[in-house]
Amino acid sequence: MERAPVTAYIGLGANLGDPARTLQLAIQALQRVAGLSLLRTSSLYKSTPHQAEGPDFINAVACLSSSLDPIELLSALQAIEQAFGRERPYPNSPRTLDLDLLLYGSARIDSSRLQIPHPRMLERAFVLAPLAQIAPELVDAGQLQAVAGQKVTLLETPAQPG
Repeated sequence: MERAPVTAYIGLGANLGDPARTLQLAIQALQRVAGLSLLRTSSLYKSTPHQAEGPDFINAVACLSSSLDPIELLSALQAIEQAFGRERPYPNSPRTLDLDLLLYGSARIDSSRLQIPHPRMLERAFVLAPLAQIAPELVDAGQLQAVAGQKVTLLETPAQPG
């Protein structure tokens, strides 16, 4: 039985190698996953590491239509991370690619493998700024104000290659 599509939001980030190019390639990889359709992407944003280490991050948010269930989508995201050489030597380590499932329709999931909404998204300007760009109805002024002390800079480079 075909699953009805659900709108999902994915946070993308990288701070090793060529992170802007990596995010562009990751968006292309998302478009190749059966059951996913890219609806829109934010611009790229540069951010200083927040509760993490290493060089500055490049971040974006993608909005997808997904006929995958949340765990299937999470598995697809983790497979893309692996294809880009993602290693997890310790929590919040520098990374070649990080793909976070932020929202999956109106689902609320709290399991050992997956939490939706993403449990720390409201604490992170590098998530809220690009999310507000593509889905302003999902982010309110108070949420943005709460993370205003975190440095996030809009970049000219598009998240999707032209």
